[in-house]
Amino acid sequence: MKLYLDTSAPETILKLDSQEYRYNFDNDLAEKLLAFIRDKLQENNKTFQDITEIKFMSGPGSFTGLRIGATVVNTIAHELNIPLYDHFGKKHPIILPAYGKNANISKPRK
Repeated sequence: MKLYLDTSAPETILKLDSQEYRYNFDNDLAEKLLAFIRDKLQENNKTFQDITEIKFMSGPGSFTGLRIGATVVNTIAHELNIPLYDHFGKKHPIILPAYGKNANISKPRK
């Protein structure tokens, strides 16, 4: 089963082969993304071990969303020892987010 994940925008897109799921996690992406993937796999009578490759929308987009998504797909691919691709189809040992611009980091208040 091929998994595609896009966390670059407020609405997360998950594809499992031809099945597509969309969900807006608001500020709960980090806490709920992995369970969302697990639940959608279960709806299709699959487990994480049924995933054969992962494709990730690596950017540009939301700084936090891309970091969370990249962490999840990197971990799954590593643990299952399966190929990992960016949205252009280029294979990577790990995905690094492509934010499209430098992070806007504010100065500390103290």
